[in-house]
Amino acid sequence: MELHVVINGRKDLAEQLYQQLREAIGSGRLAAGAQLPPSRLLAEQLGVSRKTVSDTYATLSYEGLLIGKTGRGTFVNARAPQSERLQNATDLACAANLSKWQSLPSPMRHPTRDGALRCEFIGGATTRSLFPQDEWRRCTQDALRRIAQNSGFYSQPEGLPALRNAIARHIAFSRGVKCRDDDIVVTNGAQQALDLIARVVLEPGSLVAMEDPGYTPVRLMFDAMGATVVGVPVDEQGIQVELIPDGTRLIYVTPSHQFPLGMPMSLPRREALLARAFELGAIVIEDDYDSEFRYSGRPTDSLQSMDSRGMVAYVGTFSKTLLPELRLGYAVLPPAIVGAVLKAKQLTDQHSSTLPQWALAKFISEGYLLKHIRRCHTVYAGRRERILARLAGDLSPWFDAVPTVAGFHLAALCKVPVNIPLLMELARKVEVGVYPLSPFFHETPVREGLMIGFGAIETLDIDPALDKVRDILQQIG
Repeated sequence: MELHVVINGRKDLAEQLYQQLREAIGSGRLAAGAQLPPSRLLAEQLGVSRKTVSDTYATLSYEGLLIGKTGRGTFVNARAPQSERLQNATDLACAANLSKWQSLPSPMRHPTRDGALRCEFIGGATTRSLFPQDEWRRCTQDALRRIAQNSGFYSQPEGLPALRNAIARHIAFSRGVKCRDDDIVVTNGAQQALDLIARVVLEPGSLVAMEDPGYTPVRLMFDAMGATVVGVPVDEQGIQVELIPDGTRLIYVTPSHQFPLGMPMSLPRREALLARAFELGAIVIEDDYDSEFRYSGRPTDSLQSMDSRGMVAYVGTFSKTLLPELRLGYAVLPPAIVGAVLKAKQLTDQHSSTLPQWALAKFISEGYLLKHIRRCHTVYAGRRERILARLAGDLSPWFDAVPTVAGFHLAALCKVPVNIPLLMELARKVEVGVYPLSPFFHETPVREGLMIGFGAIETLDIDPALDKVRDILQQIG
């Protein structure tokens, strides 16, 4: 590490060193856990005796500011006492706002690698073993060569032209999306795309309508922006359009694979939604998060492909087809809001990292993405059929699967009262992660059940895990 110490003159050398190190630790310039240079090296750099440095280290260690670790060196104590009382959140002028953010829940937060269970039915996660490491590595190496040849300037907020072109061709083929390269902005995952659209469309007090149950993280985001969020009930055809209130400025839907229940929005309901949005002058966000995986029936094109008036903002992600850690998403924007969203993107983070953008552009263009989706589709289809068979079999006394034809999670509603929190707790003790539907309900009455993701769990683990779930259900009655 780089340690900045200045010795003035030849008097009180130990005191000078002590005061500067103590101040650096107290101010945080030397962070907790940081390693200090060996005493011999620091003495040579400062032109003082090694004893001066060793004695200073010993004094700071006695005061609890440093800690020596045998064979490793001297470190700033992570539990070092503070010389001054730090400000509490309640002392600050922004205390109320901090409290509001601190009180927000963290729905769908994925476990850490160390905290993950052996059998995870969590939604939104993919199987790492299916990721095409060799193909991605080749694309990343190509991306590094391209970056080395670039000027060193910042890139453009809308994303690399090569990636936007690759995305436009891919979603036109796979989802029927009608767009030009200029309609696309590359984002850090779908969540940033949703945030940017909301930033330019909403003001404090603006009315937002979204499906209920629905995607809780985006509802919390709208809330945090000061919007008034209205939950609109869904039925077997999707959002009940006639219940979208007057004055709505933004409508958020998941028409191809309703989150979390899973049913697709019917064609008449889609037409009614577009007519209602035009009547209101509202922007519709179509979150098409995992519909590239379709298992039965005729493929349904995107809602955006039906939009002839420029009202639908289509949001997609590569977190579900590749890996969540890549944090790459995109939005296909109506002409009316493209300029505003690009300004918001530039002010937020300038642009998304270009290394994964170059890699993904090549990955799509070389055909690796479609090949990977087809491979995952086969695996996910097998897992889905296995879970549905169990829900129709020995788990049928407790659960009923909601019909769904796409994605890599499904919902199972309780047929009889089930203590879901107790089921989750006991399942965790046997290394099985199951997750409730209840957090996704906002204003409509909660329907108890489970959201069963099958992207992360290995196929051979499904039956043993569901055996444990069945045994627990029999145990708790």
